[in-house]
Amino acid sequence: MTITEEETQATRRVTAGNAIEYAYRDLGEGAVPLVLLQHFRGNLDNWDPALIDALGADRRVVTFDNVGVGASTGSTPNTIEAMAHDAIAFLEAMEFQRVDLLGFSIGSFVAQEIALIRPGLLRRVVLASSAPQGAAGMHGWAPEVIGAVGQPETSPQGYLEVFFAPTATSREAGQQAAGRIFGRTSDRDQPTTWQTRQAQYDAVCTWGIPNHSLLQRVAAIELPVFVANGDSDPMILPRYSHLLAGLLPDARVRIYPDSAHGFLFQHHQEFAADVHAFLEEAG
Repeated sequence: MTITEEETQATRRVTAGNAIEYAYRDLGEGAVPLVLLQHFRGNLDNWDPALIDALGADRRVVTFDNVGVGASTGSTPNTIEAMAHDAIAFLEAMEFQRVDLLGFSIGSFVAQEIALIRPGLLRRVVLASSAPQGAAGMHGWAPEVIGAVGQPETSPQGYLEVFFAPTATSREAGQQAAGRIFGRTSDRDQPTTWQTRQAQYDAVCTWGIPNHSLLQRVAAIELPVFVANGDSDPMILPRYSHLLAGLLPDARVRIYPDSAHGFLFQHHQEFAADVHAFLEEAG
């Protein structure tokens, strides 16, 4: 198996003003770092190394465990707002003056909140598999979805069923992505705990309580935003991507074919190219 650049990156630690020690990895170079916010129950190792390498080909890419996740200290909070403040504390500890954000799944909710709380810190935002707060039908995930990824012991089969479409091509891509993701043998991150699972799902359910007035919050995000999803995502349906993009003042949306929640791993080269093009847009 080929060792990727991302797999050679050592896990580092930084202590923030909130007294939390954050675990992170840092790849590539660039004036404005691209900071990634991870999915439900995910840690540093759950990013596809092929995607990180593609994103980091000509820019600095930073991944980190938020409070209580993986090797970071503390307990995971149970609201998206608290997670956003914790992420800002990490960015401040890293002494970043301005960043681009890529939030995936629950990380995309956190990215929206950061854009509302601290807009001056951000340049551009990528929201992968995302939905706005208060969207009807987002109060918790479908039973088969949370049943697949929400059990005390996660399984490769549950991961494949949610992150990849039920087609031979997507499942094959899923097997390849899983091989890359779980292929790191040294300096592996700590697994996420049941406390993190419960707190994150509480936050997801609270975010999804139907509230039409809360949909208007994202209208205050005037930053350029790229919204993306897979066409068969059972966790956050593609229609929420269109809803979100329609509510944002400056957004573009792309739905990737024959893919689900893990579209950005399945289509890692194409998605990375789209992210690069978006981040390099003039203006």
